[in-house]
Amino acid sequence: MSTIILDQELESIKQKVMQGERLTIEDGLKLYESPDLLTIAQLANQVNEQKNGNNVYFIQNMYINPTNVCEASCSFCGFKRKPGEEGAYTMDEAALLKYVEDRWNDNIREFHIVGGHNTEVPFDYYLDTIRTLKKHYPQCTVKAYTGAEIEFFARHANLTMREVLEKLIDAGLDTLPGGGAEILTERYRAKMSPDKASIDQWLEAHEIAHELGLKTHATMLYGSIEKKEERLIHMDRLRQLQDKTNGFMVFIPLAMQPRSMNAGLKRRTSAYDDLRTVAISRLMLDNFDHIKAYWINIGHQLTQMSLTFGSSDIHGTLIEERISHSAGALTSQSLTRDELIHLIKGAGKTPVERDTFYNVIKTY
Repeated sequence: MSTIILDQELESIKQKVMQGERLTIEDGLKLYESPDLLTIAQLANQVNEQKNGNNVYFIQNMYINPTNVCEASCSFCGFKRKPGEEGAYTMDEAALLKYVEDRWNDNIREFHIVGGHNTEVPFDYYLDTIRTLKKHYPQCTVKAYTGAEIEFFARHANLTMREVLEKLIDAGLDTLPGGGAEILTERYRAKMSPDKASIDQWLEAHEIAHELGLKTHATMLYGSIEKKEERLIHMDRLRQLQDKTNGFMVFIPLAMQPRSMNAGLKRRTSAYDDLRTVAISRLMLDNFDHIKAYWINIGHQLTQMSLTFGSSDIHGTLIEERISHSAGALTSQSLTRDELIHLIKGAGKTPVERDTFYNVIKTY
């Protein structure tokens, strides 16, 4: 496929991409600054097609947030509550099982679990959450607890992160979600999430998980105070760990959501920024198989567009997403399998239902 270059600054980058050479942070800055978004899209689409052909993946999954009580004070979060605050909750076993039963269908293959850093319950609570789900729904993969939560558990239980992960795996943990990464630079974390896992701790949690045999996920929360260079530093730190472990399955750029439903639209990321970030992620993260377009944050139509900007995955049904919506996401909280298939086919792509580890369940 030929690519017409309108911005000659991109010619050297095109040559690198065609030859399979790794792009530098400086290359990434050129991509962010270039007015030629369609050429960037073409390059990203070519890379994605080389890796995934015409396939676009999705999963039938359920999102579970067992507790929203949290010690952290991340400035972007609308989900957390302090102990005793109105709206604070912590599911016991009965409430957890009822939550799942009320939303269950027999096609669900994955539980996606993220919660608050709750000091009001012991570490065993988090282990028991996994044990309970594995006991009652052994057919489902448990994707639970971010790298930041792993670091919190270690502090809370006076254990090492390796010991925490070993205990979670013994309880039935199958993979870590990618959250808690936000932006992996010191300046960002000092301002936005100062009492949460550091850069090194988040990366270490995933490195240990990879060493213990888990394949995991990685995210980037963009669209607030970070500079474009910081996004690229974030991507570079992820691909360096991927070079070492090959343990990441997918990268998920997450567009920042306003703190409330009444916040002005100026606080949302633009369509151009969303699509450009998907494409640049595909070009920078040469050692990742998949870039995910997260429809919860960027909406159905931009998700569909992203499938020609380098994305090969649109996440899943979710059933009831809470965290992004508590911050002001305007999308629905779930999509059906038929809706996901329609979205993918509308982009001229082939819908592939997968399990957590990208094993094919069915091609539509």
